Amino acid sequence: MQLLGSVGERDHEMLTDGALGMVRMLHHKFDDTRRALLAARASRDPGTVPDFLVETASIREDETWRVAGAGPGLEDRRVEITGPVDRKMTINAMNSGACCWLADFEDATSPTWRNIIDGQVNLHDAVSRVISLEQAGRTYRLAEDRRLATIIVRPRGLHLDERNVRIKGMPVAGALVDFGIFLHHNAKRLVAQGLGPYFYLPKLESHLEARWWDEVFTSAERWLGLDHGTIRATVLIETLPAAFEMEEILYELRDHAAGLNAGRWDYIFSTIKTLGDNPSYVLPDRSAITMTVPHMRAYTELLVRTCHKRGAHAIGGMAALIPSRDPAENERAFAAVRADKDREAADGFDGSWVAHPGLVATCDDAFSTVLGERPNQLDRLRDDVDVTAEDLLAIGKISGAVTEQGIRTNVTVMLGYTSAWLDGRGAVGINGLMEDAATAEISRSQLWQWIRHAVPIADTTSVVTRELVESLLQTELEQYDAPRARVLYDLFVRTTLADELPDFLTSIAYREQLLEEAVR
Repeated sequence: MQLLGSVGERDHEMLTDGALGMVRMLHHKFDDTRRALLAARASRDPGTVPDFLVETASIREDETWRVAGAGPGLEDRRVEITGPVDRKMTINAMNSGACCWLADFEDATSPTWRNIIDGQVNLHDAVSRVISLEQAGRTYRLAEDRRLATIIVRPRGLHLDERNVRIKGMPVAGALVDFGIFLHHNAKRLVAQGLGPYFYLPKLESHLEARWWDEVFTSAERWLGLDHGTIRATVLIETLPAAFEMEEILYELRDHAAGLNAGRWDYIFSTIKTLGDNPSYVLPDRSAITMTVPHMRAYTELLVRTCHKRGAHAIGGMAALIPSRDPAENERAFAAVRADKDREAADGFDGSWVAHPGLVATCDDAFSTVLGERPNQLDRLRDDVDVTAEDLLAIGKISGAVTEQGIRTNVTVMLGYTSAWLDGRGAVGINGLMEDAATAEISRSQLWQWIRHAVPIADTTSVVTRELVESLLQTELEQYDAPRARVLYDLFVRTTLADELPDFLTSIAYREQLLEEAVR
């Protein structure tokens, strides 16, 4: 095993023989299968419209099986805060009043080596209850007068390698690095605290990928001498193919499954990626794709019904608002967030996500109004819901258009986020919203789709063309210095203006980030 990243003063505490031994074991046992699963994704016919699987119908029809459900300290999830694993965010999230904190190594973290290993240090200190920070004359530490948020770690997706950790010259999966190091150092301490090692699993596309994770969990538990089922996972249903396999995903993970989450932003991106070649499935401006449009409503209602049928938590989507200093703007924005959370609570969700501590009370109040003192509403089975494949694919029923402002906003978000990501920031405030990798993916994939189908621009006689997007790109690039502008232009062309849509922005940008890290 080779470690190629820069060395920090506390790396030796995380990169121990025991932790690296676990990563090595998991790599040897599971990397070949991971690569086969990724190859299966790549081989999927881009013209195929997803449907419920015939070969797994018996799992969906069997009314008897249930998942393990919430682990200790995970019963009440009415409000969860998400964010990167930097030290200040770790402390603020734990103190926020949220029930849970999604400690994010994925979409909200730019995977520089320092971010990854320092994030592990921060989580270990948080689990050990010794974390503190001196910054700008202030001291940040964990509160002693309130309940701290339960930590749920989101490792990187299966597609992302960690190129600073190599075995026989091959990069190790970022997911196994994030999972293995955290579990080795914290699992037994969490169990001793009456909690457990909990994870969010991102970007799964099939029940076979859920089976892979279940086998990883089982092997890791045996390696550490943990009881089977100690690990609990919540799966983000944030790809269109996964929406057709919700029950199968829970079934494969049933001894380790806690719930499913409606990962709304990546779900929109996946919809474009899966169906983007088909002009019947063109999406309008991102602002028009609300959670009440037909196909998004069908997706969330099916998720709640599926979860509660199987004894799993249903967790709602992200409120990405960043509170403003403008009172009038804040009032409008908070009202929209409250309406979104009221809808989720009324639909049967057991909790939801926010991106900023200032939104915790709003989300908490919305769910507490429905839940009262109950920790969840798993008893609300939603037998009234009957979602078909056609409902999940009712994209043409959205009322909305592609506008000049929507095109410009996508260019701005794509460039602004990519630049920040290269600098090591994975969660970025842009135009009052907390943007992460998922929203950057929506921005570039929408531009690609609109160009591909020459979509008409509202209130004009024009259509979206490559030339139009490039002209907006050149204007936006004027705010960056020349070296960064060249890098951003190259990445934009490769990820957004290519003939075929690349799977992930971050996979391509990661190579550039490594080059910039080496130069620094």
